[in-house]
Amino acid sequence: MKIGLVIPNSPGYSETFFISKIKGLQERGFDVRLYCQYKKGDFNLCPIVCSPKVISNPFLQGWYFLKAFLLLLPYLPTIVRYSNLERKAGTGLIQLLKKTYLNAHLLKAKLDWVHYGFATQAIGSENVAKAIGAKMAVSFRGFDIAIYPLKHPGCYNLLWEQVDKVHTISDGLLDKAYKMRLPQSVPVEKIMPAIDVNFFSCPSKSMALEHNQALKPTEPVRFLTVGRLHWKKGYVLMLEALAILKKKGIPFTYTIVGSGSKKERERIAFAALQLGIKEDVIFAGTLNREQVKKEYAKATIYLQYSISEGFCNAILEAQSMKNLCIVSNAEGLAENVLHGETGWVVPKLHPKLLAEQIEQVIKLSEEEKIQLTEYAADRVKNELSIEKQQAEFAAFYS
Repeated sequence: MKIGLVIPNSPGYSETFFISKIKGLQERGFDVRLYCQYKKGDFNLCPIVCSPKVISNPFLQGWYFLKAFLLLLPYLPTIVRYSNLERKAGTGLIQLLKKTYLNAHLLKAKLDWVHYGFATQAIGSENVAKAIGAKMAVSFRGFDIAIYPLKHPGCYNLLWEQVDKVHTISDGLLDKAYKMRLPQSVPVEKIMPAIDVNFFSCPSKSMALEHNQALKPTEPVRFLTVGRLHWKKGYVLMLEALAILKKKGIPFTYTIVGSGSKKERERIAFAALQLGIKEDVIFAGTLNREQVKKEYAKATIYLQYSISEGFCNAILEAQSMKNLCIVSNAEGLAENVLHGETGWVVPKLHPKLLAEQIEQVIKLSEEEKIQLTEYAADRVKNELSIEKQQAEFAAFYS
């Protein structure tokens, strides 16, 4: 079976979910190809087909345009089917020519499935799969369902008509899609993200106890968040909660692992300064996974108080490393962390409530902390491993 996975570019450092998916499908005999805007790094897991170029030079762009259409001539029946489908959807001639050019790499493909890795990737390509005689799947991952449609109402109306199957990483995202009129008749599979539980592991209870010793009132609490510097991650809200703790005399350090725009870093750093906790916040930048593992090993409480979050692999890693995890109730986080069982879920946008929850966690007995972190790590190992996810994706297409 041939699977065409459509994503913006070849998977990078943080996109382990695509890498593990490709490996799992290949091991089970699937022929996987990536359809991207461009290839980055040294990715070589499977063939990559890049989309037609879009540049500012009108003369060179005209040449690329003509070349693409000449190469489409052997696929004329497919182009006719695609044109008919687009005209039926109300697409004008100029827009049809643009869409045909932008989808030329897919219109030449021979696939059983076209799977758009993000719902936004399918916009403008909704009729491609049917034109080439393939089935179409789409994944819901976070921004594509929770944020993008807020600025573009109705952006998925045509997609809902054409999609054959949906993959969602959380029920929270699926609920939002249903509110945007995704038909209940469309088949859906929930396949949650997964991590390498063998690498991100903290095997002994004694080690977990050693981590949690940092929660003694006389020692600084070591907080950690792993994620890019972006407003939706809720960094300023977490800083506001930590500032409340500092006023109560609770010592701490807060390490942020991840990078982002200079403007975003300055915004977060300025908030820390204004809140009087600048000296307690550490910007560690981008780290490799060995370095990230060391940060989990040093941390005792992992915070992810996001405003919007599809699921978040970093929280799985933190649970597997037996950190105490406190998260918001944004989208899939309440499915990632089970409140009171594997961590704590706090209503988003309420830093005072977050501060109160942190205080309650600090006051827990060592036995309670160990019991919870052990159960969290076991759940990740049994329900959210890469091996389980790979098997689920193979079944998705079958």
